[in-house]
Amino acid sequence: MDIDSRPAPTQYGFRLRRALGGQSGWSGFVLQIMFVAALAWIGYEIVANARSNLAAQRIASGFGFLSNTAGFGVSQSLIPYSESDTYTRVFFVGLVNTLVVSAIGIFFATLIGFAVGLGRLSPNWLLARIAGGYVELLRNLPLLFQILFWYLAVLAALPNPRQSISLWNSFFLSNRGFGVPKPIGAAGLEPFAIAVVVAVMGAALWRSHARRQLFQSGRLIKVWPVAFGLLVGLPVVALVAFGKPVTFEYPELKGFNFSGGSRVIPEFVALTLALSTYTAAFIAEIVRAGVQSVHKGQMEAGASLGLSRGNTLRLIVVPQALRVILPPLTNQYLNLTKNSSLAVAIVYPDLFSVFAGTTLSQTGQAIEIIAITMGVYLAISLITSAIMSFYGWRISRSLSA
Repeated sequence: MDIDSRPAPTQYGFRLRRALGGQSGWSGFVLQIMFVAALAWIGYEIVANARSNLAAQRIASGFGFLSNTAGFGVSQSLIPYSESDTYTRVFFVGLVNTLVVSAIGIFFATLIGFAVGLGRLSPNWLLARIAGGYVELLRNLPLLFQILFWYLAVLAALPNPRQSISLWNSFFLSNRGFGVPKPIGAAGLEPFAIAVVVAVMGAALWRSHARRQLFQSGRLIKVWPVAFGLLVGLPVVALVAFGKPVTFEYPELKGFNFSGGSRVIPEFVALTLALSTYTAAFIAEIVRAGVQSVHKGQMEAGASLGLSRGNTLRLIVVPQALRVILPPLTNQYLNLTKNSSLAVAIVYPDLFSVFAGTTLSQTGQAIEIIAITMGVYLAISLITSAIMSFYGWRISRSLSA
């Protein structure tokens, strides 16, 4: 057969569909209907089996248990809570604790990860080896082991409250936690807060203006003098004009523990340290790979413009590397949030511990509680992914502009 006389590639697809009987569209539709019907039947059987098991154990289904009194205490509550509150309140206490430890863990993991990742690329031999040792050590040890290490080997070895480590007689570190002064709002709080918000927004706008001038005209504008003046000057003016924004209640040793002030419990510290340092080891490798994906000519171009190595990385290389860094970085943020459920090992009252643990054991509403917990973790993950996707879109648009 001559090459020129062969049918076009599209004709092969047409002949293949005809060879399959000419009803391939209907066959595919029927198969899809059968697949959906099979899924519906499996779902019905699961629900029916669960309802029969609950009825056999005389456990009422539904979410009415959320309005019942919890009757147990929580070691850390960032919102008002007492034992007479309902299980709904317990849910929000655990949710807030989970969000707080995840947010703080993400913040410190990002800082440590970027610092270690850039340190691995440092021309300083010792710094690069220390950063490499950090990565290899932390990422190869199980996270649960690291949580227990911080909790049992480090924090539990601290002195008791009577022999606590004191700093300026205001901060106290012991095996019961970290006692700090508790801020109490005063008359000047609202003006001071407004001044801080305005200062932060002004500093951000000035930084954006300086970056725009640098990329458009090559003019280098120092950001820190104006930013420092705004961030310090405006709050000081508000402080002088309206008085103190807060007063402090200091912790005092009474008996075998401290009263007054605020206390950061050891469980929170151990979990935050473990999540931050463990996740930072993976973020460091992501940052290193992202920076190395940028052509080395970018560093040479920055040096030819008279920029220091740090400014070249900050202004030229890292913004380009973010397109490579952001997708795996998002995965690490999601992993950190989900790994916070390991707090149950040290009895930190997060969502999984107090709601999917204590509440489930008291009420027996396993299906409802597990469904709520799964939905919450799914929602947190989707929101985090959406935020990071939006940030990545902004980065891509600014680089392509």
